[in-house]
Amino acid sequence: MYLKLNGVELECTGQEKWIDLLDRLPDGGAGALGVSVRGRTESLDDPVEEYAFARTLTFADEEGRRIYERSLQFVFLTAAHRLLPGKRVRIRHSFVQGLYIDLPEVEVTGAIVEALKADMKGLVAANLPIQRFTVSTEHAKAYFTRTGQIDRLRILGYRRFDHFTMYRIDGLEDYFYGEMVPATGCLDVFDLMAYGGGILLQMPNINDPRRVARFVDLPHLLHTYSEAAKWHAILNCENVADLNEMVANRRLREFIRVNEALQERKIQQIADQFVASGARLLLIAGPSSSGKTTFSHRMSIALRVQGLRPVKVSMDDYYLDRDSIPREPDGSVDLERIETLDVDLFCDHLYKLTKGETVEAPEFDFRSGKRSPKTHAFSVEPGQPIIIEGIHGLNDRLTATIPDDLKFKVYISPLTMLNLDDHNRIRTTDARLLRRLVRDHLFRGTPPEQTMAMWASVRRGEERYIFPFQEKADAMFNSALTYELAIMKKYAFPQLLSITEDSPYYTMARRLVKFLNYIQTADVEDEIPVNSILREFIGGCCFYKDED
Repeated sequence: MYLKLNGVELECTGQEKWIDLLDRLPDGGAGALGVSVRGRTESLDDPVEEYAFARTLTFADEEGRRIYERSLQFVFLTAAHRLLPGKRVRIRHSFVQGLYIDLPEVEVTGAIVEALKADMKGLVAANLPIQRFTVSTEHAKAYFTRTGQIDRLRILGYRRFDHFTMYRIDGLEDYFYGEMVPATGCLDVFDLMAYGGGILLQMPNINDPRRVARFVDLPHLLHTYSEAAKWHAILNCENVADLNEMVANRRLREFIRVNEALQERKIQQIADQFVASGARLLLIAGPSSSGKTTFSHRMSIALRVQGLRPVKVSMDDYYLDRDSIPREPDGSVDLERIETLDVDLFCDHLYKLTKGETVEAPEFDFRSGKRSPKTHAFSVEPGQPIIIEGIHGLNDRLTATIPDDLKFKVYISPLTMLNLDDHNRIRTTDARLLRRLVRDHLFRGTPPEQTMAMWASVRRGEERYIFPFQEKADAMFNSALTYELAIMKKYAFPQLLSITEDSPYYTMARRLVKFLNYIQTADVEDEIPVNSILREFIGGCCFYKDED
């Protein structure tokens, strides 16, 4: 039989695995972590397919990075099982280029971290196989019962299939939704450190996977995650099984009310901070699908409650003509760059507005991609707050003419803390993509594949223009709603299932489907407030309705 791997035609006997073919490639399959075959992600230990057009996945690929992270996480769990038997380990969330891990029953010390790191290095040096095997759901239930993994046992009750794929390292068996590398020896780049009361597992650097990613201390972000954890304790909802039980027992309505009340309280607290700061400009920024627009409306109302009359200045009107935007080295146009805005004019107008002067604000015509000849006169009264929301809101270049003491910066992002179970997390980026898929489909008529096609570019823009400024924020707001996946599933699931294997976005769709399979759909939308951030994505938001 013949197949093509990385564009190289290879003759095979039909008995090989993908890993057996790597040394027949010109580069020896350097950095291979998995294989992409017809839109599916496969393990290097999977058998080859006849006439397949396949390519290896490396750390340069999103799926390759997920394979590495998932596998390294299993090595950590194996070390923890050996050194801290019976102790609970929770993989909480991402943190820059790493994972934040909680040991709720253990006081994390330097000695414990060093012992875990040494054991992990020993597992890697031993190059132990990471074995995949399939068992019945009943077998998996018995194993998780015997080993006291109650969180895994509970989530199994919502699995629709009668079989279960598990992995084994050195006798430890566990479930992960996704592929692994074939052996621990593939995972020699990592670091482990104590941080914020837990452990930070550092991954390889995305740009140079031969080196560990540089540690970045982000105390504001860590505090926001800690605050989210407290909210989950108040809500008594740690994982998807907790959420599903509320859906099944008809307790989700009260849960929604409390969840929304927690967000409303936080918005009021940020409004109080802004007023106490004496600032004039309220600058709001965050990644795609964070709910920035709804948040800015709610902040405006919160400030009205304080007796203020905030006004909004739209960055959109200050776009430069599309044909005058600087091009990238490859000739493309990066519409996320700050250079797409008339920064000098924006800064000049902000300065004049804060001085009580009237400005002639431009108007941008998005259909023509050019600035309209029309302008509109605009002014603000002394002491009147100015709200500015947009991707570059925290970049000081945009407000260079305004003294720092007159600026108050807010970073908003849906920092998902609801995970499938202790060892399988739901990524914030995946939750944001679901929001965007639903919104684009409902309100822009955009097919899911078109939204997915833009996602890589959106993510690059966030890495360049948003995340580097997040720690400069005076306040952070977590816009994730713990109940939202139970609502979003009915909108997103049919779109994702419509994407076929011949699509280049099949892998992306399948990884979303995999975790949504465990989530029960809730039909309680009438309980969601009309000013909820979720309304920005599913419709019915009061801020987009005309006055009667």
